[in-house]
Parts: sequence; structure tokens; C-alpha cells
Amino acid sequence: MKAFLKIGLLLVVSLFISASSFAQTSKYKCMIQMIGYEGEAAYVIISLINPNGGYEKTLSVLGPDKQWFNTLKEWHKFQLKSKEKLSAITGASVGGGDRAMRTIEIDNSKLNKGYKIRFESAVEEQKYHPIDVDIPLTTEGVTARADGKGYIRFVKLNKVQ
Repeated sequence: MKAFLKIGLLLVVSLFISASSFAQTSKYKCMIQMIGYEGEAAYVIISLINPNGGYEKTLSVLGPDKQWFNTLKEWHKFQLKSKEKLSAITGASVGGGDRAMRTIEIDNSKLNKGYKIRFESAVEEQKYHPIDVDIPLTTEGVTARADGKGYIRFVKLNKVQ
């Protein structure tokens, strides 16, 4: 009987340790305000960028047609190599002057470690913006308003409680 209790206790402790080692994440509501441009709706990619400037993870895709993903050249190269599943994070593209809302999830261990959240944008037969907005993944930076350089006027993130 004592042996069963010891094994049971070891299993409980092991499960507790392994459960606590899982990454903790936070959700952020992301509002993207577009400039009033003419033309088709923009495709926007939201990515986690590592401290070396490379893509680490796709957080959201605003644009439903895979056939246009190649217009977002820098992200598309990463996507072809990583083969991430995008179905759960893909939604509608966003038109000129419109707003889009997305909820993104970020691993808390990335905060204040040199990571960024990058917004990349492209519009059919118009200019491609590989870095429309970069938001430093810092305690202060993640919730500050960030102005865009291309089709995005600004981005604002709010932590979901």
C-alpha cells in the first residue's frame, strides 16, 4: 500500500511540475486603423519577431486567400519554411479607411527580451510594406499606440483581463 501511495505522490508532483513549465500567455485585443487609400482590401500579417530580426511565429493573418500570401514576400518565405497551420488565425482583409479588430496571444516569456510584434501589409497592384508597424514587446511598448508607415494609420493593443 505504501508503494502505491509513493507512486501516486510522485505522479502528482510530476504532473504539477510539468504543468507549471508550460508557457504562460496573455491575450491582447488589437485594433488596426487603416489609412484612406484607394484600391483593394489590404492583406496584413501580424508576426512575432525574435531579437535577431527573424520571424518566430505568425500571430494573425488578415486576408483569407492563400493565393495572395506571396505578395507579403518576407513573411511568405518564413511561412513556406515553417509550414505553420493558419486556419485558426486567418480572417478577412481590411479596406482603406476601415478598422480591424483581432485578438492575439503572446507568450509572456518573450516580454522585455528584445522581441517585436510586426505588422506587414500589401495591397494588390500597389506597394508592399514589409515593416508597416513594429511594436517593441516591452511592458510599456506593447500597449502604446504605434503609427504605421504604409497602409496602416496606427495600431493599438490592449491587454485582455
